[in-house]
Amino acid sequence: MRDDADATTKNILSGAEGTREINDHVLILPAQGNALAVKTAGGLVLVDSGPGRGATKRMMAALREWSDLPVRAICYSHGHVGYNDGVRMWMDDAARRGEATPMLIAQENCIRRYDRYRETGGLQHALNTMQFPQFDMADSRQLIVNPTVTFREHMVLDTGSPRIELLAAPSETDDVLSLWLPEDRILYAGAAFPGTTLPNVGTPLRTLRLTIRWAETLEKLAALRPATLIQEFGRVIEGEDAVADRLLGTAEALRWMRREVVERMNRGMSDLEIIHDIDYPDHLFDQSWMRERYGARDYIVRDMFREENGWWDRNPTTLHPAHPDDAGQAILEAIGDPQTVLAKARSLADQGQAQLALHVIDLLALAPGDDPVVTEARKLKAELCRTRAGDVAPYVSKALYESSARLLENGKRRWSEREELRPAAE
Repeated sequence: MRDDADATTKNILSGAEGTREINDHVLILPAQGNALAVKTAGGLVLVDSGPGRGATKRMMAALREWSDLPVRAICYSHGHVGYNDGVRMWMDDAARRGEATPMLIAQENCIRRYDRYRETGGLQHALNTMQFPQFDMADSRQLIVNPTVTFREHMVLDTGSPRIELLAAPSETDDVLSLWLPEDRILYAGAAFPGTTLPNVGTPLRTLRLTIRWAETLEKLAALRPATLIQEFGRVIEGEDAVADRLLGTAEALRWMRREVVERMNRGMSDLEIIHDIDYPDHLFDQSWMRERYGARDYIVRDMFREENGWWDRNPTTLHPAHPDDAGQAILEAIGDPQTVLAKARSLADQGQAQLALHVIDLLALAPGDDPVVTEARKLKAELCRTRAGDVAPYVSKALYESSARLLENGKRRWSEREELRPAAE
């Protein structure tokens, strides 16, 4: 990723704490979120290496102002691209300093994730380009470094005082780890607790995130009774009661959503019907850490629905569909006057009904070819996408509307048409 990214995106992907000393042996470092350094008798232990380039260089400089001890271990908070793209820089730095290469520690599922990322490198590059259009996305396969030490449920590091425990914390991914300092009662929750947004279950481009598994993890972390919570993003939370409110309150909200979705599934409702039927209680969702900044309630509903259902959307038309080009052409030919569709879509947009306008304009915009009315429809669809980007709160939705608008404005209808999304062959 480049360092001069759009401010809005940097806001999402930056830890609000910056560099902050919690006590004489715990330091927060700014990375892709809040990274961590712990000073031990056996050297420094880091959580996350940062996204590489200038960001990781700044991490190194901040760390060396605080301590000159060797880095003994780098723990991967989870396996998503970006959080540990800077590992090789830390390894090279250790070599320059004449120190042993740091151990690279992760929950064991991280290796399986990295294998999958290597196998699906082109897909991952496309997904990241859609979700983060402000960044120049590198081929993630070139940046991945496998951990050298893994654990399943629990690991105590052999670095001496203070005692450091690593805990499996499946949540955003199945390879999340949290770091626990029992003597200080400090919990580094990592991706298990984003902090500035409700859990990003069901993000549109990602695999299932299993809502109740995430709730169970939060309950397990709360049972430690931490007095200090270091979130993935945002400010440190101080005080046992305040920490418990966030961890257990989030778990309660996720369990409430599960009950509501299951009750409606049992009545035969589809995911879209459920999304528009649920009313959310303020005492659970009107909280600063439950805002729809990155995650979204609709995403969570759809993720829970996918846990129990297949891919079919209950519309028989989509069960064995025609090729999109054939369907689009047939619809175009069936429309007596395409200008009527354009006029209706524009009218809806003028009335502030951009989403309904998108449904209407697709009657034209999905057709193949470069007929002038189809081209005009795609231009209007791009405008509607940008309008919707301004309407919605979650960052991911904003990004996908914006990247879709760019696609259409560049004369493309499908992401498979974008040559620049295809990383170079190995």
